[in-house]
Amino acid sequence: MFLDKDFLLNTKTAQRLYHEAAENCPIIDYHCHINPREIWEDRRYDNITQVWLGGDHYKWRLMRSAGVPEKYITGSETSDHDKFVKWAEVLGKAIGNPLYHWSHLELRRFFGYEGVLNRDTAEEVWTLANEKLNSAGYSVRGLIERSNVETICTTDDPVDSLEWHEKLAADATFKTAVLPAWRPDKAMNLEKPDWPDYIRKLEAAAGMKIDSFGALKEALKKRMAFFSDHGCKLSDHGLNYVMYAPAEENEIERIFADRMAGKLPSRLEEDRFKHAFMLFMAGEYKRLGWVMQLHYGCRRDNNGPMFRKMGPDTGFDCVDNGASSTDTAAFLGALAEEDKLPKTILYSLNTNDNAAIDTILGCFQRDEAVGYIQHGSAWWFNDHFDGMTEQIKSLASLGYLAGFVGMLTDSRSFLSYPRHEYFRRILCRVIGEWVEDGMYPDDFDTLSEIVRAISYGNARAYFGFEGKQTGV
Repeated sequence: MFLDKDFLLNTKTAQRLYHEAAENCPIIDYHCHINPREIWEDRRYDNITQVWLGGDHYKWRLMRSAGVPEKYITGSETSDHDKFVKWAEVLGKAIGNPLYHWSHLELRRFFGYEGVLNRDTAEEVWTLANEKLNSAGYSVRGLIERSNVETICTTDDPVDSLEWHEKLAADATFKTAVLPAWRPDKAMNLEKPDWPDYIRKLEAAAGMKIDSFGALKEALKKRMAFFSDHGCKLSDHGLNYVMYAPAEENEIERIFADRMAGKLPSRLEEDRFKHAFMLFMAGEYKRLGWVMQLHYGCRRDNNGPMFRKMGPDTGFDCVDNGASSTDTAAFLGALAEEDKLPKTILYSLNTNDNAAIDTILGCFQRDEAVGYIQHGSAWWFNDHFDGMTEQIKSLASLGYLAGFVGMLTDSRSFLSYPRHEYFRRILCRVIGEWVEDGMYPDDFDTLSEIVRAISYGNARAYFGFEGKQTGV
């Protein structure tokens, strides 16, 4: 039966593991794109369109694929009500798409709606959801608390003041820890037209002149110290691919100077600069005890006219196949040579990279942590039933599934926490099938220990989270 209590749990073992081991674990959302200011201000939403469709390019892509005019997707002239009705019409026929599962899990967990959303039920759901959103306990903080979220790591630029993190850390009335995560892509992407302007912003934030690559590194070190003082424990990089292009320091300085003078780099110069940048970053992460996350395998902003009209992160990205396991392994190897390899999580948007990642992990594990190098959870276009199942099975086959740090939302929505439930159900399904196929003993104590660790405990230990610490 659709979305009953045993949804996706196709064996007795899976059902027991989920309900007794996974279901009630707190959530650690160690990578997301939500706005900390909205948490501090405890934002309230007037209607479900604002919290569901605002900024959600997953839904926007599906609506475009269904032939919905853009005015019903991102248009400012269309009412929130009419946008929701169009979304309901599309969702009703979205068979096989994870948005169908996610959306209905969210309707059940947050709004208590047990039906299905489609063209015929749109008005019913619109009214019910909006009544809930305007009642007690449905502000942003209420949604987070309702979801049993222990820790949230936002995604923050080096120039960010972190003022909202400071305020949240000092607020003893809110029990969820909201920590910054370092995302220095703008400092690295010298091929971008506005890169010199960004360097000037970084100068202001760091309080120093940046007139060389050496000075850039010093400015970033100052900002990392600031982030560390505010509880930061991990970084994140959005890469096209992991580059390996060694060059002498004077060559990097020349590339930096040329770019600041207005000259765009060649592809080789770009790779050399970014390689040097990433080597420096990784060494600092090792020194600070931070985790390095590398997200790659995405080709962004493919539709030029729509990108110029709407900007990035609006639904015009795709899976890329340019990542080289040779370069990824060589990059990690270069760090290992200098003892500058931090705990690292590798995510590729291309599922063809699963086996490569899982074999690379085994080359660089260390006894400083269980799963010192991790294969990150199925990401973006892959965080669906098949993608999650494939990632879990690949990691188990070629690595150590029991040490996996588990799921994250990677979302801009405060209604996305049921994605953790979705992942946990799939995890228990896969393990349950192995047990009932005779591939692993029916040892519930060990199985439940594994499931709880992947659902919660591994992430807490790996990142060193301690829950809310007031008074930062």
